[in-house]
Amino acid sequence: MPKKKAKVMKPLNKPRKNLSPLQKSLMKAHKAHHSAKHMTQMRKDMKAGYCFEQSHKRAMKSVGK
Repeated sequence: MPKKKAKVMKPLNKPRKNLSPLQKSLMKAHKAHHSAKHMTQMRKDMKAGYCFEQSHKRAMKSVGK
């Protein structure tokens, strides 16, 4: 039986210089439950074009909570 290929996560949006006001408010609430490394990784991913959920999953996988 052939193995399934892991899905490669692609950014949903175009890269941007700053986070949108909505993203900033989401990050402010999210900050209470996660480490500084996690938040930095999420911010970097969101600026690269990943949505909030995608960047959270990537940060959990690479940095952890």
